[in-house]
Amino acid sequence: MYFKKILLAIALIGLVIAAYFAYYVYSAMFVPNTAFNNNEAYVYIESDTDYNKVRESLIPLLKDINTFDALANRKKYTTNVKAGKYIIKKDMTNNDIINSIRSNNIPVKVSFNNQNSLELLAGRIAKQIEADSTSLLEVFNDSNFLEKNGFNEATALGMYIPNSYEFFWNTSAESFRDRMLTEYNKFWNDTRLEKARKANLNPDEVVALASIVQEESKQKSEQPRIAGVYINRLKNNWPLQADPTLKFAAYKLPKYQGTLIKRVLNVHKEINSPYNTYKNVGLPPGLIAMPDISAIDAVLNFETHNYFYFAADAKKPGFHKFARTLSQHNQNAREYQRYLSQQGIRR
Repeated sequence: MYFKKILLAIALIGLVIAAYFAYYVYSAMFVPNTAFNNNEAYVYIESDTDYNKVRESLIPLLKDINTFDALANRKKYTTNVKAGKYIIKKDMTNNDIINSIRSNNIPVKVSFNNQNSLELLAGRIAKQIEADSTSLLEVFNDSNFLEKNGFNEATALGMYIPNSYEFFWNTSAESFRDRMLTEYNKFWNDTRLEKARKANLNPDEVVALASIVQEESKQKSEQPRIAGVYINRLKNNWPLQADPTLKFAAYKLPKYQGTLIKRVLNVHKEINSPYNTYKNVGLPPGLIAMPDISAIDAVLNFETHNYFYFAADAKKPGFHKFARTLSQHNQNAREYQRYLSQQGIRR
């Protein structure tokens, strides 16, 4: 009789243990385990990381990290961590969370424009993907890559067409650069290449001119007309005499670093630089800024006209007055110069 009681007690203990184990397994797999109030949270898992680092990022997001550990180990996630950006939704179970961070790498939207140097571009991209700015800049400047694909130091920035693109967050610097080359080649389709050919320009030259056009005017409606002015000058072997190129050349000099040139003066026209389009005929060696697609297409679809000059319109800020003759242009230019003087803008 006593022996039967012992067996019964053991059986009851076994049932309790089994029940506890079953509850523990149920809790580990099927009970909501999120500790945040928002509808969702994101986890960024770096390349070559281990489970301990993933665990550290999850602790603030989960109610019970121990049950998560148990299930992660059972599902072999602890030895199969994958880099990327992952979403955890409110009230997800441990099972749901593990499934998400194991197989649901979320693309991120990477966008950029107005990054007027490779350094600025690298900094901008580094805020959106895992690769840091140093590694990005290194691959941007890779001389072997540039030479192989027809670029050089002056034209390299032109390979990056400003837009929005989808990437995985854990994209490497090299993969980002290579994808941008693919996007560049897609952008320069047969239609755009044919338009460039008809304008007697290659893609690098189109981008260089587009960068000038954009710096002259942010108004999309008049960019094709400004492009037409420069095309007329190029066709007639005139110097472009583009003020933005003087600013670009000036900012390269120690004297002008940290300054803001609001008014181009005669002294700027004397700067010895291949980007000085007052001294040199033709296009500069490369782009002076990152042009938007609208500016590139403005060059490719330049307005055909007989204008050779333009000056900022004092009565319509942001727009320009166009002229066919030098005398007309001088009148427009004097009007704008008087406006600058009245505003106290001397340099």
